Amino acid sequence: MTRLLPTPESEALLTLAREIGAAELAPRAADAEEAARFPREELALLGRAGLLSLPFPEEEGGGGQSYEVYLQVLEELARSWLSVGISVSVHALAAFPMATAGSPAQRAEWLPWMLSGESLGAYCLSEPHSGSDAAALATRAVGAEDGYVVTGSKAWITHGGVADFYNIMVRTSDDGPRGISCLLVPAGTEGLTAGEPERKMGANASRTAAVHLDAVRVPADRLIGAEGQGFPIALAALDAGRLGIAACAVGLAQAALDAAVSYAGQRRQFGRPIGQFQGVSFSLADMAAGIAAARALYLEAARLRDAGGAFGTQAAMAKLIATDTAMRVTTQAVQVFGGYGYTRDFPVERYFREAKVLQIVEGTNQVQRMVIGRALLGGS
Repeated sequence: MTRLLPTPESEALLTLAREIGAAELAPRAADAEEAARFPREELALLGRAGLLSLPFPEEEGGGGQSYEVYLQVLEELARSWLSVGISVSVHALAAFPMATAGSPAQRAEWLPWMLSGESLGAYCLSEPHSGSDAAALATRAVGAEDGYVVTGSKAWITHGGVADFYNIMVRTSDDGPRGISCLLVPAGTEGLTAGEPERKMGANASRTAAVHLDAVRVPADRLIGAEGQGFPIALAALDAGRLGIAACAVGLAQAALDAAVSYAGQRRQFGRPIGQFQGVSFSLADMAAGIAAARALYLEAARLRDAGGAFGTQAAMAKLIATDTAMRVTTQAVQVFGGYGYTRDFPVERYFREAKVLQIVEGTNQVQRMVIGRALLGGS
């Protein structure tokens, strides 16, 4: 596929991501997913290659790349192994609060480590009874002499139990969304524990678990932003995170299309490759067109972000369209393979199961439609 990239450096980064994906990620993905093995070794490799911190400033340890470039690198990684792409996206999401709302002293202390490629972060917003209704979260941080004492549980946390740091949204007052604050809690803090990994339909190498906080003491200097600013920080992080999931969805869809095109050129029925039948070739054409449209949409949102413009609505559109496209494309890919597509001997069965979660994470697609609808109606 032809890409328009802004610099030779960005072209080199994309080539590097593609080479690592082909050599180190794709060959390991199926076995790791079957065994639910978290890809820490592969993520460490990406960290050493500088691919875990691309969209953050160079002076603070990041790669200094635009979102336009970062998301295309992320797409390539997800094309090779979705769980790895999700981890890279979530790590960026977890570093976002410190990078955008941390004080100069906090950023100087924490960001070089967060962006070193040696650490992984987790973003803790959802709770068992407040998923889409994030403002209803109940995890409580009570003021203490030296900071806060935090008690509660977070649900559906990517990297739960394997992260090195957790950005945790907590309630510091009962003033609705204005009563939410953001705390940084390093792994190993007493009272912070993780539940057993969730038994999921797909993306099993991506660790998802509940995180429990039992009277966890957090020093005052771990508050990111001011008290009551946590909800705007969380929403801003989600806007960026939705673009990450959109890019991952496009990567997964591209992998499914690649597999389907290859199979359609090899599988013969009635004396010729099945790709020569209009029913199959039209299906492949629809898949390719949908992927190209979804890619264009996430890149438009990325360029708006890079230009400093408002991009929340476009991020919601990109996440909605890209993940719905991934679900549709992986379904069509299974159909192209026929009965073989329903077996674990071919990758499209796994892609189909993995696509579903992308319509749920970082805000369900129903929530994305709410965000878009409110923007169209002026917030009414």
